Amino acid sequence: MDRIYQHAHEIERLAPWFQNLHLPDGSQTAPAHALGDFPSALWQKIEPFVPPDLDGWTALDIGCNAGFYSFELARRGAQVTAIDGDPHCLRQARWAATQLGLESAIEFHEMQVYDLARWSHTFDLVCFMDVFYRLRYPLLALDIVRQLTGRMLVFQTMTVPGDELTEPPADCNIAERELILKPSWPKMAFIERAMEGDLANWWAADHACVEALLRTAGFERVRRIAPEIYLAEPSPFRPTTAGESLGAQYQAASGSGRWDEQPGFAE
Repeated sequence: MDRIYQHAHEIERLAPWFQNLHLPDGSQTAPAHALGDFPSALWQKIEPFVPPDLDGWTALDIGCNAGFYSFELARRGAQVTAIDGDPHCLRQARWAATQLGLESAIEFHEMQVYDLARWSHTFDLVCFMDVFYRLRYPLLALDIVRQLTGRMLVFQTMTVPGDELTEPPADCNIAERELILKPSWPKMAFIERAMEGDLANWWAADHACVEALLRTAGFERVRRIAPEIYLAEPSPFRPTTAGESLGAQYQAASGSGRWDEQPGFAE
C-alpha cells in the first residue's frame, strides 16, 4: 500500500500527463484521458507491424513525451534513444522508466528533431509520432529523419480528410496550375492560429500529401496501416530531381556536413 501511495504521489507531482502509462502496481498516469487509454489504443494498431523480437535493434523515439513508445520498443529488446524538447515530459519518462525497470535500455535526451542533423549514426527503427504537424519546418525535419532511418519508419501526423491518390506528373506546366486544384493533388493546409486550443499546430496534410512527403524525403514502400499512421522504409537512393540546390539548402538549413557525404546520397 505504501508503494501504491508513493506512485500516486509521484504521478500527481509530475502532472499533467499526456500519455496514460500503466505501471506495474496497477496505477495509471492519466486514466481519465480525453482520448481514452491513450496511446495504448493507438499502439494496438501499430504493434502487429513491428517485429516482436527487436533484440540487437537500435530505435529512436522522436518526441517521446512520457516514453510510451520507447517502453514498448525496449520491452521487445531494442536499445532505445528517446528525445523530446520538453524537460517536463523527460522528467516523466525517466521516472516511469525506473518504475518499469527499463532505465538501462533507454537513453533520454532533451533536444529538437533538428538537432539530429548533427548525428552521424542510423537507427534500425525510427518512431516519429505526433510531432510532424507541430513543426514550423516539416520537410527539413523529414529529411533529417531519413538520414537516421536504417530499416523502418513508424510515422504519424494529423491529417485532413481526403483519400484520393493520383500519379504525380513528371512535369507540371506553369500555365496549367489549375491541376493543383484537383481533389487528388497532394495538399498540406497551413494552420495560422490554434487547433483545439493548441497554438503548436502548423500543418495538416491529406493522405496523398503524406505519401508524397515521405517519398520525396527518400522513403519507399510507404503504406498507411491505420488512420494517420504510416510505415515506410528508407530508399537506397535519395531523390535527385532538385540537383545540387537541394543539397545546398539542406546543408545550410541543418548546419550538417556536405550533402554528398550523407548516407544514401545518389550521384
